[in-house]
Amino acid sequence: MQPTPSPRDRVRDLLKRTAVALKQGEVPFALCGGYAAWVRGAPEPDHDADFLVPAAEAERAAKALVDAGLQVVDPAEDWLLKVERDDVFVDVLWRTCGRPAEIDLVERAEVLPVLSVQMPVMDPTDILVTKLMALDEHYCDFGRMLPVARALREQVDWAEVARQVATNDFAVVFLTLLERLGIVPAVSPA
Repeated sequence: MQPTPSPRDRVRDLLKRTAVALKQGEVPFALCGGYAAWVRGAPEPDHDADFLVPAAEAERAAKALVDAGLQVVDPAEDWLLKVERDDVFVDVLWRTCGRPAEIDLVERAEVLPVLSVQMPVMDPTDILVTKLMALDEHYCDFGRMLPVARALREQVDWAEVARQVATNDFAVVFLTLLERLGIVPAVSPA
């Protein structure tokens, strides 16, 4: 008898299946969020995986996933869908930080091996920008952000991050914390 796969193993499997389905459907996409950061050296997330598709490709992405035999769930939110299997899920997003995802986020992604599957992985600067712009008074967990920032620090254009997050006070405070801890040099918006 084979051992039951752990939740992390099931997320990894679904991440690969989702990427392959999007590739086969010729849908432009990028791995984003915690697993994109993990591929680039951050700690592995302990929950779901996330993919980004341009907003204009959302319907085509859903069709490609269904055509691949994956279970697609349409949640109440109007900016993502969920792929579910074996009590784990993968999110496919077409909006980040309240804005429609544009093709440029996907075009800046770099194709990298992820768990033996070649797939586009979001640019490190974009990873940090999207994570920081998600900070608000309801979700402001700097403890989860610190290991990601430390792991990606040499891969990120910090002046560009500062420029893009300048309107989010929580993100600006986090950048100040990174500077004070000596994780990144002092940055000002470009």
